[in-house]
Amino acid sequence: MKKIIILICFPVFLFAQVQEYTSSNIHSHNDYANALPFTAAYSNEVGVIEADVFLVNNDLFVAHTVADSNPNNTLKKQYLEPLTNKIKALQGKVYPNNKDLILMIDVKSDAVATLQLIVQQLINYPEIVENKALKIIISGNRPDPSLWKNYPSYISFDGRINEAYTTEQLARIEMISEDLKNHTQWNGKGVLTEVDANKIRTIIAKVHEQHKKIRFWSTQDNVNTWIALMNLDVDYIATDNTTKLAQFIDDLKRNYFQNTEFHTAYIPENSLAFAKVKKPKNIILLIGDGMGLTQIYAGYTANKGQLNMFNMPVQGFSITNASDSYITDSAAAATAMATGHKTNNRFIGVDETGKPLVSIIQKLTKNNFQTALISSGNVTDATPAAFFAKQSDRSFNEAIALDFLSYPADILIGGGTGEFIHRKDGKNLGIQLQEKGYTFSDKFSMLDTIENSKFVLVDNEAVVSKKEGRGDFLSKAFTKTIKTFSRSKKPFFIVEEGAQIDYGGHKNELDYVVRELLDFDQLVGLAMEYVDNNKETLLIVTADHETGGLSLIDGSIEKGYVHGDFSTNDHTAVAVPVFAYGPGAEIFKGAYQNTAIFDKIQSILLQK
Repeated sequence: MKKIIILICFPVFLFAQVQEYTSSNIHSHNDYANALPFTAAYSNEVGVIEADVFLVNNDLFVAHTVADSNPNNTLKKQYLEPLTNKIKALQGKVYPNNKDLILMIDVKSDAVATLQLIVQQLINYPEIVENKALKIIISGNRPDPSLWKNYPSYISFDGRINEAYTTEQLARIEMISEDLKNHTQWNGKGVLTEVDANKIRTIIAKVHEQHKKIRFWSTQDNVNTWIALMNLDVDYIATDNTTKLAQFIDDLKRNYFQNTEFHTAYIPENSLAFAKVKKPKNIILLIGDGMGLTQIYAGYTANKGQLNMFNMPVQGFSITNASDSYITDSAAAATAMATGHKTNNRFIGVDETGKPLVSIIQKLTKNNFQTALISSGNVTDATPAAFFAKQSDRSFNEAIALDFLSYPADILIGGGTGEFIHRKDGKNLGIQLQEKGYTFSDKFSMLDTIENSKFVLVDNEAVVSKKEGRGDFLSKAFTKTIKTFSRSKKPFFIVEEGAQIDYGGHKNELDYVVRELLDFDQLVGLAMEYVDNNKETLLIVTADHETGGLSLIDGSIEKGYVHGDFSTNDHTAVAVPVFAYGPGAEIFKGAYQNTAIFDKIQSILLQK
């Protein structure tokens, strides 16, 4: 008695491990309707190229309906000949990198007669039928499975989940296909119901138990559907736009982040405790460069629903446009926050005409404040530079460093070794700073040894990305600065920048962005705890702009993963969040221009 294998649905609990997707998982559907049939699918190195075939006048025509066929749309001209030419050019390989290919011939006319002619034509293409990296699958109208043994061994078949096969017949099946509409009315928007998702998972698991691959037809052709099918572990994703899907898959590694290092968010004390403090004595301003609300929520998701920023009780929005542009750069945005004046992109600490502006650090220094600037990037980059430099272009890094001698802060920490001690003009600003009473070092490892209340530490190796091993630079620099300032009764103003959220946005690398965001958030938590223990201190957290046009298209707070997509490798115009905690925090509610951050700080620190 023959062994019968029936592919039907029943509950299973051991699902296949989610696979890593490549262009080999693309099923190119209806590519013959494109201006260049076969070419787009082949150039994207898809795993399956499908051709709908009709037997008409003893020839095989490729078309969606028989009425669409014309003399130029034959299987030979559109597929067999160009494929043979590619194989010959590659000396026997189907693809340059030895990837496999399936040519699926979807028979739309009589099964037996059409397949008979397919075999007759294929005989003339030994490069195809004898190639071990190339498989021919017959789909659509297929002969009865009992007849499959009569066809050449290079012919495989597309199975169905509700058909019964003998072991011998199953061996001729290369994949199992199914109409998704048989199991759900989902239209590709939102999410599958859990009931429908479980039905589909059961089907997929059963097919995988048979060591076969599965694809569904009648699927929507959009990003949300592709993600849903991948999350279900579907082997072949059907599309009419192979280039778009291939790019989407190619970007998966850059656009997907699974967190493995989680931190517990700090829970602040009751903000009513600040009611007795009329105004703050100190302010800590933390700037996440390139940090929009989406970057923040990506961090919240990756940290399994915990984020220090989201525990800050006061929120507002900062409008970031520059004087000469709808979309700001860091120079104009930071200048607005540092001076209270909008200016042109690329301008540092000067107005639209190039006239120097007075920064908040200059004003506070004159009022006997201790001041500090810290960055996980170069201290001569636009954001920190705007608080002390006066230059008409952000690229004048050596001139910006020289400006620090004229408009100094008490503490400066970050990168910028070359601009201070390996300058083109031969000057050693480290020596000049020492002459002014500063301790100067180009080694971050020396941070804890510094006893002076005024110091500059610039070390390029200390400000690599988190991914490359920066460690807890931001937290260590903050702790050292707080410890130094606490030795004096004078008030202080600290600006600390998480610079590299922006870098990740420019690179369109989600893991870069989220790692930097979470590192910055840990700094926020440290600052919140300080505020609770020193209730005369106000904490403000904001950004200069958003970078990357990041959107979130999938994620799991429970599992700590997030999947995003970038619309640009530059800045966007979207307003950025402002968070505040401590005495005076309430004035940061609402939506306002970024210049208002300067105005609000000045009003609460310098108003008599």
